Order: sequence, then C-alpha cells, then structure tokens
Amino acid sequence: MSDIDRIIAELQRFTWPDYVVFVAMFILCIFIGIYFGFMKKSLNEADYLMGGRNMLILPIALSLVASFISGITLLGLPTEVYSFGIQYTYVGMGVIAMGFVMGIFYLPVFHDLNITSTYEYLESRFDRRLRMFGSVMFAIMNIGYLPIVIYVPALAFNQVTGVAVHTITPIVCVICVFYTSLGGLKAVVWTDVVQIISMLGALVLVAIKGTLDIGGFKEVFTSAWQSTRIEAPDLSVDPTIRHTLWSQLIGGVIYWTQTNAVSQNMIQRYLSLPSLSSARWALAIFCLGVLILMALCAYNGLLIYATYKGCDPLTTKLAKAKDQLLPLFVMNTLGEYPGLTGLFIAGVFSAALSSLSTCLNSMSAVVLEDFVKPFVSTPLSAKAINWIMRSVVVGVGALCVSLVYVVEHMGTVLQLTMSLEAITNGPLFGIFTIGLLMPWINGNSALTGGIFGVMAMSWISLNAQWAIASGAIKYETKPLTVEHCNYDYGETLLDPNHNFTISRAGKEDIFPLYRISYMWYTALGALITILMSGVCGCVFGSNDPRKVDPTLLAPSIRKFFCYTENKFNAKSLNIDIPMKKYAISDDVAL
Repeated sequence: MSDIDRIIAELQRFTWPDYVVFVAMFILCIFIGIYFGFMKKSLNEADYLMGGRNMLILPIALSLVASFISGITLLGLPTEVYSFGIQYTYVGMGVIAMGFVMGIFYLPVFHDLNITSTYEYLESRFDRRLRMFGSVMFAIMNIGYLPIVIYVPALAFNQVTGVAVHTITPIVCVICVFYTSLGGLKAVVWTDVVQIISMLGALVLVAIKGTLDIGGFKEVFTSAWQSTRIEAPDLSVDPTIRHTLWSQLIGGVIYWTQTNAVSQNMIQRYLSLPSLSSARWALAIFCLGVLILMALCAYNGLLIYATYKGCDPLTTKLAKAKDQLLPLFVMNTLGEYPGLTGLFIAGVFSAALSSLSTCLNSMSAVVLEDFVKPFVSTPLSAKAINWIMRSVVVGVGALCVSLVYVVEHMGTVLQLTMSLEAITNGPLFGIFTIGLLMPWINGNSALTGGIFGVMAMSWISLNAQWAIASGAIKYETKPLTVEHCNYDYGETLLDPNHNFTISRAGKEDIFPLYRISYMWYTALGALITILMSGVCGCVFGSNDPRKVDPTLLAPSIRKFFCYTENKFNAKSLNIDIPMKKYAISDDVAL
C-alpha cells in the first residue's frame, strides 16, 4: 500500500456516531414527507405545488437559500478560493444588485398574475409557442443540472467513507423522491429549513475548529495575503479573464437575476407567499443568507490553503478530485471527534437534497401546467393530477441518477454548472426581459431570437467545455507547492521550482469566443437573444405597445406608454387574473 492510500485509509474514520448523525438527517426528512403526505395532506393541486399560496416568509426565505446553495457551491466555492483566490467572491455585488433588479422589475409582474408556472407568462405576453419553448428549455436545463447536484455530495461521501459514488447516489435520490412526491411544496420547504440549519452548522463548525488548529484568524489571512489569494477586484476589461470586477458585477447580476427571478425552481417559492411585500421580504432575507453562506465557504477555502500550503493534496492525489478538498480537510480537522464528520456530510447532503427536491417539485409543476393541461380537452380529475405530479418526480429522479455516470467525467462542478446552464438560461432570460421591458417585440421575433440564442450558446459553451476537458484551455492557479510534504506522493506535475502554476497554453490557437469567461455566458445568451429579436422585428413586424396589457409589463415602464382599454385574455390559461387600475397619464386610466 502506498503512502497516499495508507493516509486516506487512516482518515476514513466514519464511525458509528457519524452514521447515526448522517442517517438521522435522512430520517427527519422522511418523517417531514410523511407528515405533509398523510397528516397534513395537500387538499388540491394548488396546495401541493404552491403551498396554498399562504406560506410564511422566513421558511420560504430559508428554503430559497438552501435550494440555491447546493452541494455544488458548498464544495466548489472553497476549491475555487483555494486554487484561484477570492476573485469569484466579488460576485456578492451582483447578488445585492440582483435583489433590487428582481424586486423592482420582475417579481411584481409574476406575483400579481397569480400563475403557477412561470412560463404561463410567456403565453400571456406572446403566444403558446413561447410558453412551450420556455418549458422545454427549463426541462432540458433541469435534467442536465440535477445529476451534478446528486454527484457532488456522493463525491464527498466517497472521500470520507470509501463508499462508491454510484452506491450512494440511488439511495439519496430515492429518499428525496419519497418525501417530495408525498408532501409537495410544504414538505420541500420544511425539509429545506432543517437542511439549511445543518448546512450552516457544518460550515461554522469546520471554520471554528480549523481556525483554532491553524493558530487563529491572523495565520489564515496572512497565508492568504502572502499567496495573493486575497486581492482587490481585477479591473481588466478582457472578457477572457475568468473573474474580473465587471464579469462578477455585470455578468453576476444577470446570472443571479435569471436564476432567481425567472426560473421556475425559485419563483415558485416566491409565488407561494400571500403578497408582494412578503415576497420582497423573502428576497431580502435570501440575499443576506446567500452572502453569509458564500462568505463562510470562501473563508473555508482560505483556511484549507493555510492548512495545506506546504503540501498541496491535489498534486499528491491525496484528494483525488478537486471537489474533494473540503471533505479531506474535514477528515483532518474533525475526524477525531465522533459524530462531527457525520454532521458535515449531513450538511453537504442537505444542500443537495434541498436543490434536488426543489427541482423535482418544479418539474412536476411545469409538466402538469405546460405539457399536459394545455393539450387535454376535458379538465383532469384530482386523481389524474396527483398521479401525473408524483410520476414526474419519480421519473425525473430515476433519469438523473443514470446521468451521474456522465457528470463524473466533466471536470470542476462550479464552472461546469454555470457554463451548461447558460445554454438555456441566457436565452430564456432574454425572452422574459423582452416580455417585461420591450412591448413592441412580438412572439415571432422573440421565438426566433430565443432559438438563435440557444444555438449560439450551445456552440460556444459546449466547445469551451470540450477545450477545458481536453486540456486545450487551462487557467493559472495561485501558487501551490509540495516541498514540505512528509509522505511519499510519487510522480507529480510540478515544475522544478515546485510551483503548480498552469498556464493557458495554446491560448492563441483557441477560437476567441471559446475563451470568454463563463461568468459572461448568461449575459451573452440574453444579449444575443434580445439583439436577434430586435433584428427579426424588421422581418416579422412589431407590436403596438398600446395594445399590450400593462399587467404583463414591469411597473416602472408602464408610464412610458399610453394604453387603450384592454382586457387581459386569460381563457387559454384557465386562470382568473384580476385587472388592476394603473394611472398611466392624465387622460388614460385602466
């Protein structure tokens, strides 16, 4: 047995107290599902999918944080900071800006329409084709995203126990499918509350114990400063640099607004609240919670560097994958205390379960509202609706488990996730933005722009990921060394000075668009869609903005257009949307 194998075997001290803590979290989630599935059973479709539109602010806000901060962020962000420094964390400015943009432009429209699927809006503003386009793009994105969500915690579990990734992923998925299909949104939200507490507790525990072991905050920040991991925002305007102030602020606000404001996964939670003001409070708490958790993850990345700065575990293969760095650090830090490693792994799985359950619940809403109801001639019975919603949860869960085999060969999960999401998210964000802010663009133009945007972003994103996976594109890391290792690590990829600095070899040979930072992808997809839709207006003509119902436009732009009396046609959606009166000018009022 090599030194590396021996050390890993010694560190894999997942004792019975760890298993007890780990299993207890799953049992609690199962009981929550049983409670809302049988004791507080959903009375109808709205109760199952939307919590009766009478949920409480704090649980919804915590659920939003838990859903967004998945295991991808929990494990990926510390690795990002360890390898590249804190440049990514400046995306917090984008998070704050997103809160204002969403609260002012997007949330008021969706909340007032009283819809279940976000994509119902597209039919109201354009036509049914756009609704189907949005729903299909959402389904494709979710099916690509969920396997990553499942894979990440399984990777952590493998690092601390040795249990194979493909052994634990089906177990996790079965548990999540069970409580999600039984209890609906209420079960999802309340399990998220439990899981966010577990997540936060695990991160705080690791940070405190690791800081004490290393000698205090001063040692952590001194090491980070000397290695340039703590640095001011990069002010370069070069779009090929991974993280700059502009990519984190501009690209970040567009990425976060798309994910939080127009994606069914998140907006469904906001729409379950009884009023717009309560939804805005949930949005504010969400932004604060995300910033706190991101700061904790980033600090743990600096802490990992301070601990391993003399012997990089990635180079020596002590951590076999980049996203196993934090689990390795936890084993070193908490392994001697029975139950604490189990608490951390429970926290990682909590992050995954919350994201997985959210996506499964949203998929059931989209399939029912967008793929089934519009195409049936007679209203569905309550039994048929229940069967469809629960079947979608089970079917999508099974499909995602099988796709884990593909994900494990795709590289670092944080960048991978944001890059692949942009294929659909960017164009979708562009279409929603057109709908809310550009009333002169019609459905033909928006659909053509959306299709062109998806094709362009597929070409850019997939080719870029292939170049990264093949090694054609590599990014320079911060200094790492193995010169102080006290074990035999065999052959390494280090240069003679023991500095693990990978340069972007062959950069000039790569097509420029493939080298654009992944932080710009969503913005680029949205921009391509909006510009192409505008150009298509010359071919397909334009709307008369005065004939677009004001309830479908962002409140802040309604005053710029004079509308004639116009009743909103909701017959095709089978929803009752009350008209509100907006004073548009001195002469016209609706």
